[in-house]
Amino acid sequence: MLRLRAICPFSWRVFQFRPFSFEPLLSRMNKCTDEEQIFDLIEKNKAILSEKQVACALSMLWQFQKQKTSLLKNVECIRDHPQFLTLHNLATTKMEFMNDNTLVNVLYIIQQFGFEAHDPLVEALVTEAWRRLERFDINMLSKFSSCLADQHLCFSPLMGKIADIVNRNLETIQDLRLKSTMLLMSEELTSQQALAVMGAMEEMESRNSRLIKKIASILYKHLDNYKPVELLRITQALIFLHFQSKELFVKLRELLLSYLKVSVIPSEISLLVCALSMLPSPHLDEARISQIEAVLPQCDLNDLNSFATSVLRCIQFDPMYRNNTPGKQLKLLQKLDHYGRQRLQKCSSLNLLWEEVKSLKGDWFADSLLEETVVTLQRLMDEINYINVAGIASFISRTNYLSTSLLDRIASVVLQQNEKIHPFAILAIILPFSALNYDPPQRDEFFGTCLQHLNSYLSILDPLKLVFLGYSLATREYFSEDLLKAIFNIRFLAKLDSQLELLCSSLNMKVQFRLMELNRAVCLECPEYQIPWFHDRFCQQQYKKDFGRMNGAQQQIYKMLAEVLGGINFVKASVLTPYYYTIDFECILDKRKKPIPYGSHNTTSGKLPKIHSELNTQIAGSRLPPGAEKIALEFLDSRAFCRNIPHLKGKSAMKKRHLEILGYHVIQIPHFEWNSMALSTKNARMDYLRERIFGEGKSSS
Repeated sequence: MLRLRAICPFSWRVFQFRPFSFEPLLSRMNKCTDEEQIFDLIEKNKAILSEKQVACALSMLWQFQKQKTSLLKNVECIRDHPQFLTLHNLATTKMEFMNDNTLVNVLYIIQQFGFEAHDPLVEALVTEAWRRLERFDINMLSKFSSCLADQHLCFSPLMGKIADIVNRNLETIQDLRLKSTMLLMSEELTSQQALAVMGAMEEMESRNSRLIKKIASILYKHLDNYKPVELLRITQALIFLHFQSKELFVKLRELLLSYLKVSVIPSEISLLVCALSMLPSPHLDEARISQIEAVLPQCDLNDLNSFATSVLRCIQFDPMYRNNTPGKQLKLLQKLDHYGRQRLQKCSSLNLLWEEVKSLKGDWFADSLLEETVVTLQRLMDEINYINVAGIASFISRTNYLSTSLLDRIASVVLQQNEKIHPFAILAIILPFSALNYDPPQRDEFFGTCLQHLNSYLSILDPLKLVFLGYSLATREYFSEDLLKAIFNIRFLAKLDSQLELLCSSLNMKVQFRLMELNRAVCLECPEYQIPWFHDRFCQQQYKKDFGRMNGAQQQIYKMLAEVLGGINFVKASVLTPYYYTIDFECILDKRKKPIPYGSHNTTSGKLPKIHSELNTQIAGSRLPPGAEKIALEFLDSRAFCRNIPHLKGKSAMKKRHLEILGYHVIQIPHFEWNSMALSTKNARMDYLRERIFGEGKSSS
């Protein structure tokens, strides 16, 4: 896992001053003969105790308890002692300085004194141990897993992570206690425990085939005992984890069909059909199609969307439909469209509508009902208020549908009702304006109000959300100095680094990319803040993976550009700029707009450019002849635009802005222009490129 401390040139170690007499104090603790002597030392030295001394005191207290017979043990009395509370609080504040062995040992001792899983110190110790989990040796894993078992966390995602580590090293494990704990997990699970572990493995994106196979075998033994919704969860998890077993899938299909034949509840029928459609070679026979049609009038939008997604999946993967058109399935899709539009048109309450559309996703909804849904939202937008505004904003950003009237209404609600809006909802509210590249009429007041409402919470906001918030504002050219100071400091980045270790790989990488993009935006657009660029190594590692690949349209444009400019040595393809932007093509024109050749360096050499410590707006032209300019040509596919209109989205707009700061003249080639009827011939496309580059008219040929 790539982590921030590996890419940031900061000193991550936080030093603490230690008292000069710290060794003698440890020696005095070790000479104590009862609890009162320990507590006396704590009371006299609590202001200077180190993490080692805190751990030693706790260890001594537990040793005294172990030496007593059951009749003489006084765990509750010791736990309730005022100086034990002092130790408890000191352990919380000094936890991050403990070494791995001390950390797990303190967790074990605290639990022996009767502190449960919800205790703040226990929670903090478990979280810190989770962060360090990959570096634990087998003995520490064994002790830590025992602590989790004592907390009834045997079937948590964390125990699933330990199981994953153990399975990777199973042959070398000698600790019988740890082996037995893992065998409890992998061979003696109840039906619900096996389901929980499988869910945890799905959440972790586990690829441990050995462990997946073990848990799947437990699920197979208990399949008859699961409810329909649990069978759906099992199917989703097995497919996501790429598990293959003909025997298990056959039994799953039989059970799902048996439930489906007797079900009359629309939501249950939809989830059963959904599970069936995920299995290999899915098929819906006429009886099942008739069953679906019979319940359509009772279905809400979620059920309709689930049915449509399942039918489309069957059409795509059912081998029966490879050579003919599935007429009954197509008619069913038409009925689903009809009932979906009808339900939207009859809707008279925004809150009721929101309950149905908030989780809708997939191709059918986007293609068939999204426009009608937006029309309905516009019809009911006077009902948008401080309670539902964040949800509506999230829906808009998720669908990529630009409705200026809805966004203006959202901005108006924020300005009028900001005191009632929860501060942590601000990110969701800002997101559609950022993603869809739209400024409301009162732009500065709107963004200013959002930030002012959040400022006092910056120190406690989730680090991931803080990064996403900074990036979202940066796309709209809005840079809050307070927000940037809260993000770009060693303490925050260390906290973020710790949290990244607990994330699945996809979210981990997304957060790191957003932090890099924010770092880049601040360096380019706000050099006065003097925030350093610290993503050189991260970018080099990422762009080595897939740098230099061109799709079909890009290859086509490359060949035509070579003809337009006078040869292949007049154009570079797949260029990496300072600050690691990739551009499709680059060419240079002199002051008379004549192409300048690159010599033999017309394509990328695979070498990554060194980022200079000081950059200015003349970087791209600093080594060019007087009056010459570099041109960046970008082919923009559908992802660069809003779904409903050819409006450039925020990320692409920010890239254009940054390339211009770097000294490029940017020419963007939208897919809808390049693939239009007007440019259906090679000559038309060549003329288009000449016009965009030179400002010339049509060629004479």
